[in-house]
Amino acid sequence: MIATGSLLGLGVLAGGAYGVNFALVYRDRKLSNVGELSFRNRLAIPRLLEPEKDAKGVRHFALKARTGTSVLIPGKKTPTWGVNGPFLGPTLRARRGDTVSVAFSNGLPETTTLHWHGMHLPAEMDGGPHQSVSPGSVWRPKWRLDQPAATLWYHPHPHGETANHVTRGIAGLFLVEDEHSEDSGLPHAYGVDDVPLIIQDRAFNNDGSFSMTGLSVSEQLTGVDPLGVLGDKIFINGTADPHLEVTTRLLRLRILNGSNARSYNLGLTDGRAFHLVAQESGLLPAPVRLRRLQLAPAERAEIVVPFEPGDRVVLRSYAPDLGVGFPNVRLDGGEDTFDLLQFRAAKKLRGSDRLPAWIAGAPRPVTAQKSAHRRTFRLAGRQINGKHMDMNRIDEVASAKAVELWDVRGEDGLPHSFHVHGTSFSVVSVGGRPVPERLRGLKDTVYLHPQESVELAVPMPEYTDPATPYMFHCHMLRHEDQGMMGQFTVVKPGTERSAPRRVPGGHH
Repeated sequence: MIATGSLLGLGVLAGGAYGVNFALVYRDRKLSNVGELSFRNRLAIPRLLEPEKDAKGVRHFALKARTGTSVLIPGKKTPTWGVNGPFLGPTLRARRGDTVSVAFSNGLPETTTLHWHGMHLPAEMDGGPHQSVSPGSVWRPKWRLDQPAATLWYHPHPHGETANHVTRGIAGLFLVEDEHSEDSGLPHAYGVDDVPLIIQDRAFNNDGSFSMTGLSVSEQLTGVDPLGVLGDKIFINGTADPHLEVTTRLLRLRILNGSNARSYNLGLTDGRAFHLVAQESGLLPAPVRLRRLQLAPAERAEIVVPFEPGDRVVLRSYAPDLGVGFPNVRLDGGEDTFDLLQFRAAKKLRGSDRLPAWIAGAPRPVTAQKSAHRRTFRLAGRQINGKHMDMNRIDEVASAKAVELWDVRGEDGLPHSFHVHGTSFSVVSVGGRPVPERLRGLKDTVYLHPQESVELAVPMPEYTDPATPYMFHCHMLRHEDQGMMGQFTVVKPGTERSAPRRVPGGHH
């Protein structure tokens, strides 16, 4: 009896200690920097890398991944990775119809890849986990740009290590232009009235290095397992505490949520409205007036913000609607608020304040027939349809150019961000309801509220290759790395049944 009583007492004490520790962890997980910033640093604008054009008209980009050191927090030097520099990478820009070639050399100490997120291209050029580049090697993808104008991006995609490689700093934008974007009447001077905003959070260790878990010792002891790294420091284009000098009446912002797991709910602190003019994969037919814009990891959007002379206003991320309850809403960043960037308008502003009412040539939504092939994807427990990622298994085989209907659902109570390689889709319905204006237009990534389905009209790529797959996966990068990813190949119509269900030759 004495022994039993002692064990019960120890259990009560241990449970009480856990409860106290969890309460402290829960208290400290509500993050905010509002009122703490001075906006002292001028926003860095990623360098626009102009390609070299050869005699055949092919446009060549030279990119090198390398290690470096960056001062991201005062008084500390952070080991970082970058492309053509110590942290992040340049912006690439080309036009629809161009043939582009990239020489990507890996100067990192680890094998990596470079994925062209949102690009329509052959699977072997996609830069997914099968196109690995070992240290000291060079990868030379080449493809023809054949998709509407869009704000795309590039980042590493090594199997099981994507989160760490993105955290260290490999990321940049790839802008595709066409005759419609050039004649749209939207602001178009890069770095002046057409400005990229790569929003990323980071967590740091005491020595200034990046934390790859984002968890304190107390959080680890309580078993807290958030979506991934949810850092308390926010960077725009790699700049902490930034401001942007505005010189025009209309400012176009190309926004990328380049974070591993954090969602942002963007708005201006004076409540002014702005207009959404493009989704990830193309312009919208007409601007959509908004006061808030929520972006999950890997989602992009283009907005146009109006300014008056002398304006000072802050772009803030308000608490996002993650669709989760207690206690996860706080643990997953659903109560966090961050000031991101201060805009400082000059006393005299150039240009017109008129936004085009219509954007001619904007791509139409993808539509599917009722008889379209249907696929179902259930995301739960770091699995899709009950399976962890297997580099050698082909999960789905599709017919080239077919438009399919995909029903995607998160079933484990966690938020997810679903991305499909090699194509752009339209959202048909959300939870069985009509699509809100915010989600209309061409996309390649979509947020999944827990226990809610999204129906997607997904056109299959035109490029056939029964041996090399594209990916579909959660873009909460920890989920992806832990197995929430699958593979599909695209084949000639009528050959689906005979196509291999294993990657020929195994993992390559």
